[in-house]
Amino acid sequence: MTKVKIAGLFLITFSLLHGFVAALNCTSPNPKALFDAFEKELFPRKLLRPVKSFSDTLNVSIYLTLVGVLGVNEKAQSLTTFLWQVLVWKIEGLSWDEKECGTNRTSVPRENLWIPDVIISEFMDEDKSPKTSYVYLYNSGHVVDDKPVRVVSSCRLVIYTFPFDIQNCTLTFGSYLHFAEDIHMIDGIPTDQIVAQSRQVIQTRGEWELVDIKAGPSTLEITVGNYSEIKYFIILRRRPILYVINLLIPSCFLITLDLFSFLLPPESVDRASFKMTLIIGYTVFLLHMNDLLPITGNTTPLMNIYFSISLALMVASTLETVFVTNIQFSSTQYNAVPRWLSVLVLRYLAVVVCLPSKKKSNRVTVCLQPPVRGTNTCIISSRDLQSISGDTPQEKPPPEPALEELAKLGRDLTAIRLQMDKHFQGNITSEEWKMIGLVIDRLLFGLYIIFISTSFITILSLWYASYTYIG
Repeated sequence: MTKVKIAGLFLITFSLLHGFVAALNCTSPNPKALFDAFEKELFPRKLLRPVKSFSDTLNVSIYLTLVGVLGVNEKAQSLTTFLWQVLVWKIEGLSWDEKECGTNRTSVPRENLWIPDVIISEFMDEDKSPKTSYVYLYNSGHVVDDKPVRVVSSCRLVIYTFPFDIQNCTLTFGSYLHFAEDIHMIDGIPTDQIVAQSRQVIQTRGEWELVDIKAGPSTLEITVGNYSEIKYFIILRRRPILYVINLLIPSCFLITLDLFSFLLPPESVDRASFKMTLIIGYTVFLLHMNDLLPITGNTTPLMNIYFSISLALMVASTLETVFVTNIQFSSTQYNAVPRWLSVLVLRYLAVVVCLPSKKKSNRVTVCLQPPVRGTNTCIISSRDLQSISGDTPQEKPPPEPALEELAKLGRDLTAIRLQMDKHFQGNITSEEWKMIGLVIDRLLFGLYIIFISTSFITILSLWYASYTYIG
């Protein structure tokens, strides 16, 4: 009903511009008389353009209605749509009186009239839509050719912002053979009416939604001549809810688990096992993801970059866990912490990550010999240990047995004290290495949060900017 109203208004406007020329005479107001007049005056001229002279240009008006978006093939870079295509042109010198012939319009077989060879330049496959056998012929001489068209057209699809992408596909209507001097294409109705009518009759409610349709005349210039064309820009937006539920949300869950795994103690072996399990689970998720992501060789979707960053962060956090766990379990085998490393990590980085270093013990070690100048380390010679342990005989025996026993007891206690100090000295070195491991773990955890937040905010901003279309 809407199409009939639009076509009627269009024909009235066209008729006022061109006027009528009485050409057909009907003997009676019935179909037989009208078709007898067609057989005599109109149908024999179907082989030539309906113009008065060869120098005249035939104006062909076109408007379309988008009925459905049947599919988008990213790999083949093609768009499949279903359209109602309406062509209107005027047969010069043809008209009849409505009262004399009994009607102002009638349908006539398509093969009995000259039909303009208007095609879509982006066609990639044959039209498999139902064929229409008739066109409307009005008493003003205008012909209305309304037919369904299934279009498989080439379209340069940009999937960088998938699944929040907006595609702009072009449908170019023009004559395949006739130059612009012979056939001139005219935009039939405003595009806002096309969009409103398309949204009323569109049948598909699938992955894609119609955002806007724009149109404009153009001219194809080649060496042999110029061709008149009308370009329609069909702007479609993908509905991303399927991909958000099946891809983005599960990925966010896994990366959140990996983030909170830093709260496990680094000296625990379960932390490394937990992270390895997450990597295996994310790998299985990526294998499932390949069935949903579009495949194209032009650009890499931003979602693929998002998944790659997530996997890289998981691998980096696992390597960090291996490094810190190695420090925690092997610290007793390391030498003393270098002075520069101790100052850098325990004095400065520990403050940055809000992890204060432990206070050193106030234990005082008594040395048998004074320490070397510039150091606080006691040097115990083998002679001292032998004298302490009583391995060497005394030069002068004590005068009394009680004093001798007290001297031996003192030497034994001193030897035990020295061994304990040596043991505690090793524990201090081990504690320093463990503290360094904790500071590095806390530092990398903070960097992990900063990097993942920056990356995800950037990706979300790009998605939002691409999905917000302003017509």
